Amino acid sequence: MSSAVRNGMGSVFFNKGENCIAAGRLFVERSIHDEFVARAIEECKKMKIGDPLDRSTAHGPQNHRKHFQSLLNFVDRSVAEGATLAYGGKQVDRPGLFMEPTILTDVSDDNFAAHEESFGPIMIVSPFEDGDMEGVLRRANATEFGLASGVFTNDIKKALRVSEGLQAGTVFINTYNKTDVAAPFGGFKQSGFGKDLGKDALDEYMKTKVITMEY
Repeated sequence: MSSAVRNGMGSVFFNKGENCIAAGRLFVERSIHDEFVARAIEECKKMKIGDPLDRSTAHGPQNHRKHFQSLLNFVDRSVAEGATLAYGGKQVDRPGLFMEPTILTDVSDDNFAAHEESFGPIMIVSPFEDGDMEGVLRRANATEFGLASGVFTNDIKKALRVSEGLQAGTVFINTYNKTDVAAPFGGFKQSGFGKDLGKDALDEYMKTKVITMEY
């Protein structure tokens, strides 16, 4: 649980959510859902918000005002459609475009937040029935995006089954945001075609010639 909470926080709040592989939605087994959310809230309370040039800062400002306002609207709309604002969701009381680390729960599959990317510090948590791998895969894949995803479990069989079934170009198992220049990087669906990094990236520099001849 501690590893899942720690990495879950990093998957969402790294670089105040302005991260192309940020976790858009977290699915947590129902039996541990409430504990996971409670721990995540406690971790949010510990985050130092401030100057991004200060190495001790954990959470800095958003990159511009229009985006900042879109994040506030994102939260408001999700709550209006039935989500619960478990933590944050407002501007920090200090100069600058600082948004509180935010946690939304009770996010149903038809909620706005379940399908749209916030590109901000908003953790979206939805429960699923214990052991229902096929069900959670259907829900996780019901999105037009597919750049990165993650699985946290002590059961290696579950980890491999879920990672195989996820429609994403990168799947992290019991870690997150850990990349390597030798590993191809790229997404599925609306998250793009082709790969950066790794041997696959060299294809972009190749010239393919076709010669058709009759003799």
